[in-house]
Amino acid sequence: MKIIVFGLGNFGMSLAISLTETGNEVIGVDKNIEKVNLVKDKISHAIALDSTNELSYEALPLKDADKVVVAIGENEGAAIITTAIIKKLSDVKIISRALSPIHDTVLEAMGIHSIIHPEQESADRLTKQINFKSTLENYQLDDNFTISEVKAKPEFFGKTLAELDSIDKYHLTLVTIIRKREKRNLIGKKSVIKETIGRPSPETVVLEDDILVVYGYNKDIETYCLGQEEHQIRS
Repeated sequence: MKIIVFGLGNFGMSLAISLTETGNEVIGVDKNIEKVNLVKDKISHAIALDSTNELSYEALPLKDADKVVVAIGENEGAAIITTAIIKKLSDVKIISRALSPIHDTVLEAMGIHSIIHPEQESADRLTKQINFKSTLENYQLDDNFTISEVKAKPEFFGKTLAELDSIDKYHLTLVTIIRKREKRNLIGKKSVIKETIGRPSPETVVLEDDILVVYGYNKDIETYCLGQEEHQIRS
């Protein structure tokens, strides 16, 4: 994958190097030229620029990136502005570092669902999560097994899990389904929230836009997302 990492402090630099070592093309970005020089020979590309300046993004292949990580850890304002500019310029998946509970709240309000806390997560763990190219979110249980959120395939729509069991064969266990629901607040304003349906049954019908929460072997999850083989979903 092509991944851009903004912020080359201790965490950002470790993450950029780890992602490079696992076969990704990584562009590291920082306004501090000294940090750029430290990492330039260890990753694919390293660029010195001010990520809070929207005009500077002309030098970045933002629209060609698969994922962007905002790992800025010294300036909360710069991290928020950087995230906002990226969201404005591209539809790329953004993984953003939060520096405080308020920062968390701001990112959530901006629609950023992948929020990281380096004090709690290692660069190696996040690298494993990012390397699952097509999953929405995932929780790495160990080196071999993961719980992941994946999109339901179009051919699943309108079918029960019992019907799918005899049609599509995936070596994954379905834990639950996340489904969108419209909600109104006290003043009548509509919003869309996501909630789980609980434990699915053979009679559960898969709907369009459903997100399946599955457990399985890492390679089987990748295979499901890439559509290379047919395996079984066991409810």
